[in-house]
Amino acid sequence: MINQKRMLDEFCELVQITCSSGKERKMVDLMKPRLEKLGLEVTEDQAGEKLGGNAGNVLAYLKGNVSGAPVIMMSAHLDCVEPCSGVKPQIKDGIITSAGDTILGSDDKAGVAAILEALRIISENKIPHGDVQIVLTVQEESGLCGAKNIDRAWIKADFGYAFDSSGEPGKIIIKAPGENTLKVTIKGKTAHAGLAPEEGINAIVVGGKALAELKQGRIDEETTANVGIIKGGQATNVVPDRLEIVCEARSHNMDKLKHVTQEMKETFERVAAANGAQAEVEVVEDFVAYALKEDSKQVALAVQAATSIGLTAKLEATGGGSDANVFNCYGIPTAVLGMGMSKVHTTEEFIKEEDLYQGAELAVALIKTAAEGS
Repeated sequence: MINQKRMLDEFCELVQITCSSGKERKMVDLMKPRLEKLGLEVTEDQAGEKLGGNAGNVLAYLKGNVSGAPVIMMSAHLDCVEPCSGVKPQIKDGIITSAGDTILGSDDKAGVAAILEALRIISENKIPHGDVQIVLTVQEESGLCGAKNIDRAWIKADFGYAFDSSGEPGKIIIKAPGENTLKVTIKGKTAHAGLAPEEGINAIVVGGKALAELKQGRIDEETTANVGIIKGGQATNVVPDRLEIVCEARSHNMDKLKHVTQEMKETFERVAAANGAQAEVEVVEDFVAYALKEDSKQVALAVQAATSIGLTAKLEATGGGSDANVFNCYGIPTAVLGMGMSKVHTTEEFIKEEDLYQGAELAVALIKTAAEGS
């Protein structure tokens, strides 16, 4: 049923569009007329203006032709991580890659292509369907920012699916952690490192002592912590008076996340004070954990849809965040679906043609299955 050549051509077209976070205008300007041509009501919200980007989220509505079906949301994101300029897709033995000097961009243009092709199949074959809401977000890679600034009143879906995960189609993510970021500034005292080092308080040394006490890596089966960025110092002959550290904590259990975050914050503050320095710690709540029940309607529908096209449905948890975390926080139960993308965020990224097409087949099956159950 999927028009493989059309979908492959469109996917290769999409990945060649440069669209790093905050610079998705070309993608948005391409999506809007294509969705309108398929009969959807399309709007662009104000997320771009709020975030200082050049484009907002694309929100599209397909009116159903059957009654009683649940309203489903299908989402994907339009931005990519760097390096995403000058992508040259290569196809060999059924595998799509970049030329090796950029990412490919299947994260998440595979999801975008799957949704577009599914909508075409629904239209061309006059397949019965309920109301479908399409949400194509901006600035997902920079912190789920588009989803966090979406026009929430527009979303009327009973539940949703984010087409945005590695793993073969059939993978259904029903559990994801919450995350907090800690932005730490250690303030010491500057001095000449050769003439009067005893007059200084070395912020780097103080920060190092605090880091040595932190629990890092996998703390337990639900919880992780990581130090990712350290910036400090100007020259070897100056005792540094400032150190900036950025770290994170994640957990599937929000109580544990709160506890670990507080423990990390207090460690920086305590060690700094003990060494005559000061620690300023800003905690940013990035996203909230979610867990969907295996017997919930949205999960059961996804399993049924996957099985109906010969896929093996696998319910899984992930350690990463996605727009689904935000949508679940809004009260829209949302699962994340495997699109087949592999080695994402690297120049070795690839996707199998078969997985690309199956992503679209799954999208069609979800719409059909939802309508058939009405």
